[in-house]
Amino acid sequence: MTILDKVLYTAKVHTTGGREGAARSGDGRLDIKLSPPGTRGTGTNPEQLFAAGWSACFLAAVKIVAGKRKVMLPAGTAIDAEVDLRITDGAYVLKARLNVSLPGLAHEVAQALADEAHQTCPYSKATRGNIDVAINVVNSQLTNRTEETHQ
Repeated sequence: MTILDKVLYTAKVHTTGGREGAARSGDGRLDIKLSPPGTRGTGTNPEQLFAAGWSACFLAAVKIVAGKRKVMLPAGTAIDAEVDLRITDGAYVLKARLNVSLPGLAHEVAQALADEAHQTCPYSKATRGNIDVAINVVNSQLTNRTEETHQ
């Protein structure tokens, strides 16, 4: 069996100084200062970068799934990502929540889009089984008043 693998893009970033340093991409589009979370530093932190990357990728997956299902996404479609840096049993771990906002869509439709996007998004695949993740559908028309959390 032959498995074809096509590299679509390779991100290249050079980082110095760790959480108190800087990061710059090879093409110069990303050039940021880094600061530890919760400090008065002027830079961002890896958790914010991860949240931004995952939410952007997840929203792209929602758009692809909606297109396949011929569902028009409403204005205001958004993903609010929350990434926690935690200490559990003396080790650093991440926990994340993606809050999927599809205002005006029936909750069942919104949930189906979020569920399928979670199965196809590369960031979701990379984190599956590695960190605690909740996918929450918010701001949809709730015909069943329960909001669900999926791993």
